[in-house]
Amino acid sequence: MNRPLDALDEQILRELRANARIPLATLGERVLLSRNAVRQRIERLERDGFIQGYTIVEQARDRGSVISANLMVYRVDRMRGADVIAALRLIPEVVLCDVLSGDVDLLVRLEAGSVERVQAIWQQVAQHPGVKDITTALTLSTEIRRLHPVAAAD
Repeated sequence: MNRPLDALDEQILRELRANARIPLATLGERVLLSRNAVRQRIERLERDGFIQGYTIVEQARDRGSVISANLMVYRVDRMRGADVIAALRLIPEVVLCDVLSGDVDLLVRLEAGSVERVQAIWQQVAQHPGVKDITTALTLSTEIRRLHPVAAAD
């Protein structure tokens, strides 16, 4: 049964955002629960979808070798355009896809090895029958990159 997050769940998630590799015993000390109780809560958070996966974010050896681009995608039918998102999921260079309000339907972030690869992906997406138009912006520099932003305290 899915239940809303309580204060302990929120605190556990904050601690995991800060350090996903924190030992359960240490996490338990910080949230004032036993190691076993923390493990059970984490398992429930996973089961209920609050923790949806684990990933490795590698530091690029040479950030100059990664070309980032944003595709602003306009779909033919924004209400029934799930096929476009399904196609984007199959492109490994797609690192983010947000459904937006307003004129633009999707904001897609690419991280590719070359401008030529960005262009090939652009062509692939543009040829999809569910895509009406695309506006592309290459990233010149990344000044702020927060992997796990912390919500502002009330």
